[in-house]
Amino acid sequence: MKQYLDLVRDVIENGTLQGNRTGIRTISLPGAMLRFDLQKGFPAITTRKLAFKSAIGEMVGFLRGVKNAGEFRELGCKVWDQNANENAQWLANPFRQGHDDLGEIYGVQWRQWPAYKRIPLSNPAAIELAQSQGFQKIAEAEEDGEAFVVLYKAIDQIRQCIDTIHKDPGSRRILFHGWNCAQLDEMALPPCHLLYQFHPNVETKEISLTLYIRSNDLGLGTPFNLTEGAALLSLVGRLTGYTPRWFTYFIGDAHVYENHLDMLNEQLKREPLAAPKLVINDRVPEYAKTGVYEPEWLEKVEPSDFSLEGYEHHAPMTAPMAV
Repeated sequence: MKQYLDLVRDVIENGTLQGNRTGIRTISLPGAMLRFDLQKGFPAITTRKLAFKSAIGEMVGFLRGVKNAGEFRELGCKVWDQNANENAQWLANPFRQGHDDLGEIYGVQWRQWPAYKRIPLSNPAAIELAQSQGFQKIAEAEEDGEAFVVLYKAIDQIRQCIDTIHKDPGSRRILFHGWNCAQLDEMALPPCHLLYQFHPNVETKEISLTLYIRSNDLGLGTPFNLTEGAALLSLVGRLTGYTPRWFTYFIGDAHVYENHLDMLNEQLKREPLAAPKLVINDRVPEYAKTGVYEPEWLEKVEPSDFSLEGYEHHAPMTAPMAV
C-alpha cells in the first residue's frame, strides 16, 4: 500500500485547500491513479486497521440492491447511518421515505436500473423488438401530433456483466455504472464510485477491473472502496472461471479532509506491512473447478464468506466522516 501513502502525501503537499458541501474544507488534487496486482496480495491498508467486515457488508448490500441503512447495519455496515438520518438536505427531500431510507442509491442502479423507451407507434418493429427484450408497455401518449408508447423494464447491470464475461469475454463493453442523472435527486448521496469495467483475458484466464471514482476521501473512503472493488473482482472471477489480476483505480477529485490530517500524517510515519490474501468461503462455487455457471451467487454471498488471511496492521486510528 505504499502507493496509497504516496498519493496521500502528494495531495497534502501539492493540493489546494477548498470548501465543499460538507462545511469541512479539503485539500484537493484532480486526477489520480492507483494500480494493484491482486496476484501479489489484497490491497488492504496496513498502516491502521481496515474496517474489512464493514466494507464487505456494504458490498454485499450493493449486490442485493439494498436501499435502507437498517439493512446495511444487519450486514455489519454502519457507514450509511448518518447519510440516511443526519444529512439535512436528504432529511428535507420529499423522496425520502422515512427513517433509514437512502433512496435509489448504488445497489438499486446496479441491479434494477430503471430503463425506459419512448417509441413512436408508427414504428411497430422497434416496439416488438423492445418487448422481446423484456420491456413492457406502461403508457401511450401524443406530443406534437405524434403518438408514441412508453415501455419500461428494470435492468440488472451486474448480471449482464457476468453473463457477458461467460458468453462473450472478448467484449470491451463489460461495464456498469450508477450515475443515473434522472434519479440523482432521489438519493441520499449520489454515487462516488460510479463506473466499473471488467477486462477478461481469455488467453491468460485472468480478469481485471478498472474503477472510476468521481470524488474520493483518501482518509476514509479510499481504503473502503479499494476493499470492495478488489473483493468484487475476486467474486466475479470466481463465478466466471477467471483469476483476478489488475485492479486499476482512477480518482477524479482526490482529497483529504482537514480534520483527517492528524490521522493521515501519523500513518505517513508508519511502514506498510505485507499485503494479506483474500479468502472466499468454499461454499461459494468456483466455476473453474465445477464447470457450472451459477450467477445467482451474486445475491447469495454473505459477508462471512470473505476473510483476510495473514492480515497484520498497525494500531487502529479513527477520524469523523464528513456528511
